[in-house]
Amino acid sequence: MERSILRKEKVNLEVTDPKALSSPKLFPQFLERGNYPTRPRFGIAPKLQGIGSDCGTQYCVTKPPFSGGFVTENHMESITRSLSTQESKVVLALTERGRREATRAEILDLLGGSTKAADHVIESLRRKGWLERATWGEYLLIPPEQGPEALGDSNLLALSSRIADPYYIGFSTAAAHYGLTTQHRKVIFVVTPVRLREREVGESRVRIVNLAESKFFGFGPVDVLGYKVVISDREKTAIDCIDRPALAGGVGEAATILATASRRFDWTRAADYLERINSGALARRFGWLVDHVKADIPPAVRDRVVRLAANSRKTWLGTDPARAHEVDGAIGYDKTWRLFVNVPREELHGSAGLGRRKVIRKQG
Repeated sequence: MERSILRKEKVNLEVTDPKALSSPKLFPQFLERGNYPTRPRFGIAPKLQGIGSDCGTQYCVTKPPFSGGFVTENHMESITRSLSTQESKVVLALTERGRREATRAEILDLLGGSTKAADHVIESLRRKGWLERATWGEYLLIPPEQGPEALGDSNLLALSSRIADPYYIGFSTAAAHYGLTTQHRKVIFVVTPVRLREREVGESRVRIVNLAESKFFGFGPVDVLGYKVVISDREKTAIDCIDRPALAGGVGEAATILATASRRFDWTRAADYLERINSGALARRFGWLVDHVKADIPPAVRDRVVRLAANSRKTWLGTDPARAHEVDGAIGYDKTWRLFVNVPREELHGSAGLGRRKVIRKQG
């Protein structure tokens, strides 16, 4: 006996014999016999239709003309896709408890059978898109209301978050989460003091970033589609990207991230972070970029950054000119921050003045 948990699905058929499907009534017969004149490809829409044996899912069957392979009509057939009793027991139990993750041991205890049987159920749920493996022995539940296509960028963050402990999602990945950048890369940056190798999650590559203990702060849990994921806050995200612009997409992109983040900045917190890191070189780079994007930094906070910058000698932004030489079209030396900006003016052109708040003047 099966207990059905159903989703809305769409089937696209690639026709290999148009005449064999000249009548749409033939298709259910082929399904029953298991004799397919076509190669079906399944695409699953993220919406739960219902729970119960009477609920069906909608399949769209494309009917070609007699003489070719072009689609001229669509016929809807209702077919049930169900989970076994053991599989539905796992999904329903986790859903009713509001759980979004489970361990192998918990699923084994829930099913109450043998280890081999539990592993078979887990593998089947993974194959059907209800579970995703986060790490060894730990799984994330793709909730019924979201469907298996819910494994988008946000859930990839949830999967990546299970790789290390402690950790936080940072740099350009955090910037993309907050909407501070329009660049989306297939790299997820996981910051952790733990030494780990890079790995693949879905179609993305997880890059492990090991920071010094003095820089491992400024993060907290964020709800991402029901999953708790630890992400650096806006202030720490901007500072991290300035500190290591290569992990932000370059100096130009780090400047854009700072400009966008500064509109909702807690400036006192940002100054506290810089003082905690205690790097005069980083303070100089931060201060110059704040002036470059024309962010509305409070005078008292600017004074704190200037005092911190005084603790270091001259430094640079971009590549070290002593090692890589001066790049073509570099902005050059800035006396205020005692900083050599070894970045082409063109790269920073788009972020100039971007942090300035726009004031809408009322007419009347």
